[in-house]
Amino acid sequence: QVQLVESGGGLVHAGGSLRLSCAASGSIFSIYAMGWHRQAPGKERELVARIHRGATTNYLDSVKGRFTISRDDAGNMVYLQMNSLKPEDTAVYYCSADFDSGLGYSKASWGQGTQVTVSS
Repeated sequence: QVQLVESGGGLVHAGGSLRLSCAASGSIFSIYAMGWHRQAPGKERELVARIHRGATTNYLDSVKGRFTISRDDAGNMVYLQMNSLKPEDTAVYYCSADFDSGLGYSKASWGQGTQVTVSS
């Protein structure tokens, strides 16, 4: 099993920066991808950024050039550096991990979410 805890959310002015952190525990060795999703009120949860073993990354088009996802070498921490924040970035941000269950299929774990609010 993999457990995730996010931190780093808060209130910032437009144009400001935040760095979100996600700490993974449990079967860290089994994780093959980690990412960040966000959900604003009344909207579907959307993938913001994802990083795979080997450092391949994917980003939501609207955050490209502003957000950067990274992992530490041990794979137990993932970060989302958010620059040039806009009010439309306001959402609850969730850390996710995709991992091998050891039973022949993959599983996903989710953090509890951290609120990011960007004022105009």
